Amino acid sequence: MFADKKEIETVLSALAEQLQSQGVNRLEIVVCGGAALNILGFVKRTTQDVDLIAYIDEGKDGVTVITKADPLKPELIIAAKKVQKDFNLPDKWINAGPAVVVDLGLPHGLMDRVETRTYGTNLVAHFLSRLDQIHFKVYATVDQSGGKHLDDLMALSPTSEEIEQASRWSMSQDVSEGYKMVLKDMLTQIGFANVADKL
Repeated sequence: MFADKKEIETVLSALAEQLQSQGVNRLEIVVCGGAALNILGFVKRTTQDVDLIAYIDEGKDGVTVITKADPLKPELIIAAKKVQKDFNLPDKWINAGPAVVVDLGLPHGLMDRVETRTYGTNLVAHFLSRLDQIHFKVYATVDQSGGKHLDDLMALSPTSEEIEQASRWSMSQDVSEGYKMVLKDMLTQIGFANVADKL
């Protein structure tokens, strides 16, 4: 359980040290969820974990390659276990739970909008932008029936245009009529009936 931004960043710095002790010169991760929201100052709440969606590598010709963070890389698992022990953290304090979204396509331009921080000399964390967090939170709110995801979504104060964009992306993650019905109902309940009518 992380109480605030400072605690999350302390643990990420410790993770960088553990990676370095294994000889890992560079690891780039894409972070979403509560940890990213706290670090970028969009919300202030406790969060239980650091959610990864992808790794970033430089491919041939310097082209950025995005790969799904599931499964976690062996060196990351080793480093995470040591940090877990040092800070008395839960088993899956860093995980790739939301990484399934990579399979069906991330929001267009996501990597152009991330905010990047470096921990130590070797751990580069790309935190999702406000707009992309809105995308993920719309999907998670419908998929997991509200809770903290709905609270986070409302804290981000989305506009109708942002909600529509996020809703259309979320429908690419789940193309079922059932999902669409629950999405439209959720949007109506939170004051975006105008967007629900367009879907």
